[in-house]
Amino acid sequence: MKILSLILLSLFVVACTSAPPALQTGPDAERTFDGLVRVDNSRFQNAWADPEVDFSQYSKVMPGGARFEFRAVSKTAGRTTLSRGSQSEFWISEANRDKLVDTVSGVFNEEISKAQGWESAEEAGPDVLILRGALLDIVSFVPPEMIGRGEVYLSSVGQATLVVEGIDSMSGEVVFRAVDRRSIESGGDTMTRANSVSTWAEVRRWARRYATRLREGLESVHESD
Repeated sequence: MKILSLILLSLFVVACTSAPPALQTGPDAERTFDGLVRVDNSRFQNAWADPEVDFSQYSKVMPGGARFEFRAVSKTAGRTTLSRGSQSEFWISEANRDKLVDTVSGVFNEEISKAQGWESAEEAGPDVLILRGALLDIVSFVPPEMIGRGEVYLSSVGQATLVVEGIDSMSGEVVFRAVDRRSIESGGDTMTRANSVSTWAEVRRWARRYATRLREGLESVHESD
């Protein structure tokens, strides 16, 4: 059984522990409402998997769509507290929301399409795993450029909750779920000057980093076949 292989699909974030991922067992094992069992030492803050599923049966992946939800922030939020180095929540325009969806979706779709050992599927089958994602409670820490109060440096340009689910295409049952809230941060613990160019560069870098790890996780499922 390759239950731990699917756990590698949660490679959006680097593991903080050297201990290998392991399903909880016994009467005290934590279970979700739909019967998934918690995975300890996951690369996500929270992860659950179906202990009865043999994930080596899957060799094709079908996109299950992605959901993007933005935190409700008023257009005037953060304007009175903006100062050098400060970090508050700022409104994201419709244009920038669309750009975020297109940027993140494009990067992830590109990386997943390159996954070796997996074929793309357009319809359900016994060997088809549906991947469904979500980016929830998205919030920006970057002030709109129109504010014009000089330079602002931030360690994080925003924050969002990442969700990834693996779904059996025949039964429609979720066999894996991982949830993690992370910041979209500058590399190397540095402060980044907040402007349009640097902000979108950080978003693309963040998306590419985690999309690549997701692709590598997919590829690892069949490495020992």
